[in-house]
Amino acid sequence: MKKWLYLAALLPLAWACGTSEAPAPCGAVPSPYQWEWQKMETNLFLHFGPNTFTSKEWGNGQESEDVFQPTALDCRQWVAVAKAAGFKGVIITAKHHDGFCLWPNPESTHTVAQSSWRDGKGDVLRELSDACREAGLKFGVYVSPWDRNHPSYGTPEYNQVFVRTLEHIYANYGEIFEQWFDGACGEGPNGKRQVYDWPLFNGTVFREQPQAIIFSDAGPGCRWVGNEEGHAGRTNWSTVNVDELFPGVPNKNDFLNEGLKGGTDWAAAETDVSIRPGWFWRPSETPQVKSVEKLLQIWYESVGRNSLMLLNIPPDNRGLIDPVDSARVIAFREALDQILATDLAAGAKVKASATRGRAFSAAKMLDGDENHYWATPDGVTEASFVVTLPEERTFNRVMLQEYIPLGQRVESFCIDVPDGDGWKEIAAETTIGYKRIVPLPTTTASRIRVRIASALACPTISAFALYMDPILTLN
Repeated sequence: MKKWLYLAALLPLAWACGTSEAPAPCGAVPSPYQWEWQKMETNLFLHFGPNTFTSKEWGNGQESEDVFQPTALDCRQWVAVAKAAGFKGVIITAKHHDGFCLWPNPESTHTVAQSSWRDGKGDVLRELSDACREAGLKFGVYVSPWDRNHPSYGTPEYNQVFVRTLEHIYANYGEIFEQWFDGACGEGPNGKRQVYDWPLFNGTVFREQPQAIIFSDAGPGCRWVGNEEGHAGRTNWSTVNVDELFPGVPNKNDFLNEGLKGGTDWAAAETDVSIRPGWFWRPSETPQVKSVEKLLQIWYESVGRNSLMLLNIPPDNRGLIDPVDSARVIAFREALDQILATDLAAGAKVKASATRGRAFSAAKMLDGDENHYWATPDGVTEASFVVTLPEERTFNRVMLQEYIPLGQRVESFCIDVPDGDGWKEIAAETTIGYKRIVPLPTTTASRIRVRIASALACPTISAFALYMDPILTLN
């Protein structure tokens, strides 16, 4: 009888443990659109325009419209390459600094409509946006506010011209997932510089395409990573103080690269990098297309460091992606898929030093549901968990993810493996965020421990995995 009374007394406690409340959000958190954006992980950048035909990086705006003459334009080929490479979205330079528009923009006389290409009836944005939607990819646009051709550039009227330019895209080419703003500001054809009205520009995006993530040095949707080499900081917070950043104005690149712990705004880093030395296609650069190994390294140092990888693959002067570039990026995806195909933590059991309750048990990290996560009780910001594998396995990558809808929390963690009767530390890192992949020396073990050394609030870890990369090894 006493035994049954004891068990009955435990039932309310067990029920409470299984229905404990979720942690409160910690600081700035992503919008649903920002979370969906980061889950895309890799997107395709397309630099295409008059520079493709003049071999320049920055055109002067005085090029004849007839210089734009792709002989075999096929946006479906671009999209097919994007899909084969595992990209989820495509962003094109609809208007670069030279002012040339890849669609018939009524606000400009420097567009495809003034070119003899397709008798002035061509429209790259129409073909690409249609191809993206047919293939299930998202469509985004780069629209530079700098315009080295438009006669009103450098006057107050130009800001309204630029807004109408944006509105024309938004009204005619469907949903835009990302609006890419380059903050470059140089002289126009009249020798004057423009004072950009960023609140007006951003407000136009918010009004016409509220789901679009706005990229710039200052966000506010996502921020530049601070370099064009392809690496986010080993410490990388998704939070910054947006009011301390200004598009086109020199910012502290380490601030952009690492973010700000406890920042007031969520603006995760986007890592933009080109598969070639330059951004626009030049035949002389074909021998310098990045290797599979280099692309893997970029992926680890962007997606694997809480960023999004935006890889530029510029179409050539035929209007096709160069076969060298396409073969390389597809080989990169095949190599990455092979590495990620086998989660060496499959079948493991996990035990944590502290847990919030059954709904937030350590096992939630291994169930494959992005909305499930392990969490500790409020106030417990130092904790650990031990993953016990079915047998000894060999690995050299550890993947961790935080449940970022509740904010980014972890500021330092360590990884240990058994060493005799104790543990040996094999890695010490800082932030996690949406995804963190830690490169390790090739290690064979049946157990692995992760110690959260410090966090801004109780940690919320949604995924743990182990991989073996035979291509890039530390030893």
